[in-house]
Amino acid sequence: MQLTERTDASAAVEPAVRPQEAPSNAALRRRLADGLRRVAGPPPASRWRFDLWVVLIAVVGSYLIASAFDLRESLTAFLARYERWQADELPLTGIVLALGLAWYALRRRRETQTELALREAAEAHASELLAHNRELARQLISAQEDERRALARELHDELGQRCSAILVETACLRHSAGDAAPSVRAASLRTEAAAQSLYQLVADMLRRLRPADLDALGLVGALQALCERWEERSGVACVFHHEGLSDDTADALDDSIAIAVYRITQESLTNVWRHAQARNVRVRLMRAVDRVTLAIHDDGRGMDPAADTHGLGLLGATERAAAIGGVLSIRSAPGTGTGIELVVPLAPTLPS
Repeated sequence: MQLTERTDASAAVEPAVRPQEAPSNAALRRRLADGLRRVAGPPPASRWRFDLWVVLIAVVGSYLIASAFDLRESLTAFLARYERWQADELPLTGIVLALGLAWYALRRRRETQTELALREAAEAHASELLAHNRELARQLISAQEDERRALARELHDELGQRCSAILVETACLRHSAGDAAPSVRAASLRTEAAAQSLYQLVADMLRRLRPADLDALGLVGALQALCERWEERSGVACVFHHEGLSDDTADALDDSIAIAVYRITQESLTNVWRHAQARNVRVRLMRAVDRVTLAIHDDGRGMDPAADTHGLGLLGATERAAAIGGVLSIRSAPGTGTGIELVVPLAPTLPS
């Protein structure tokens, strides 16, 4: 997955080149379209009229030729010499054969139309089922995020407050004991350390359950913070870039898209840490007029995308992408690293 950037020099050269290329490209497209029209014939709406005219012209032409050369008399005189083989019955037999072939072609045409109608109905039904499954997946992911948000709130309000109370009580106990009871002071220090560790564990759980950075920093800031924390924890260099997207109101994305992009980035970095053995990771978030693209690439050992080794993480990421109407693609080969790309189409916005 290589992302190229246009330099100022190429941007300056392009306007001078395009006016010269445009006429030749337009002429080439016109010639190609004319050639395709000549090969394809008339459009389907008027094709039956064209075929009918061909049949009429062929019938009238055959009548005129037969009348001019007396073909029936000549054919009768020729077949009379082979009367013992009943060759004079061949014209009637040929007519019956032609009618039979026409009937056979009509039956096959009707069967083909029936098969096409059944196939179109099956494809439409499959599309409806796929859309229904995507809607169910979207609702399931939305319910999951709501449940995570509620659980994070309960942990913060209940367990977090209990940890804070333990810290306050241990500090009070340590100050009241002073130097009179060294064992009590040591026990209070151990309790305070355990409470601090538990509080940090709760904070990490809250961050995994509901990325609070999304609400506080926006998608760009949350991804930047995620990459920095992941780099500090894993020791692997992680560089984050973004283009065409900021935390302004005009560039804000739908909450479901932001959560999906954050979760997929989170899962991808987790897979890099566990399996890739990489030294560098690049995360790039780009927004165009009609789409948002997330690209993640590492220089690790890679994998075989055709092998059935994808875990639940990549499966969940694929479902998240499908739930928001996006496509998640994986490009990798053994020894060449792994590239993950998420493309999410955006609904057109009406000008204010």
